[in-house]
Amino acid sequence: MPRGIARNHDEKRDTLRKGAAAYFARHGFDRASMSGAAREIGISKALIYHYHDSKEALLFDILDTHLTELVAVVETAAPKGLRALIAAILDAYEDADAEHKLQLESLTALPEDMQAPLLAAQRYLVEAMSTAIDAVKPGMDQDKLRAATMTVYGILNWFYMWHRPGKGLSRQDYAALAADFVEGGLRQI
Repeated sequence: MPRGIARNHDEKRDTLRKGAAAYFARHGFDRASMSGAAREIGISKALIYHYHDSKEALLFDILDTHLTELVAVVETAAPKGLRALIAAILDAYEDADAEHKLQLESLTALPEDMQAPLLAAQRYLVEAMSTAIDAVKPGMDQDKLRAATMTVYGILNWFYMWHRPGKGLSRQDYAALAADFVEGGLRQI
């Protein structure tokens, strides 16, 4: 008889994803190992392999979960406009620094078939931001619109590199500053 799924299956998988993301982000995905991840998280390597058959499958699960959650946040915030979108994305990045770093640095370590749905999610996120920017500054040349879109993501994506919780601006205050900065810049174009 097949073994049933444990009541805390999803909780264990979330803990595994979070711990592995932190380990991979700190050591670099290419240099990290499943044994090292297991040691870091405090679980057996066999438990990791219960959920994922390879290091790449684990990375895919981390990135897919991160991007799926981010897409859901963007779908809710985008209709409310650029300011709401910026605030929602920055808020969604909280406690996801490791996942975000892996998205930026390690996605290309995956085989193309695993990259494809992740890249589709990223394209959706870029398109949603472009649409929000176009609503503020309609009719912008496509090259400028793409540059403006990627500039906004640059402002948001690297927040984790310099921000220290409890010091300086709060995440919400930074979101307002970033939105002011972006809207002011768009008015000047």
